[in-house]
Amino acid sequence: MNKGTLWTILGVIAAIVIAWILVELLWGVAMLIVKLAVVAVVALFVFFLLRSVFSRSSSE
Repeated sequence: MNKGTLWTILGVIAAIVIAWILVELLWGVAMLIVKLAVVAVVALFVFFLLRSVFSRSSSE
């Protein structure tokens, strides 16, 4: 095995490790954004539900 082949193998291994780390980070960020969006939608639903409940009870 010559020196060029060894560097190619090490380069491929390094590329796989770096890609794995980047995908893990991006997946975590994407899941955080999705979770925040779901929380915002649920919070809006609960807010309007509570507002309608309290507006009915205060007008009686």
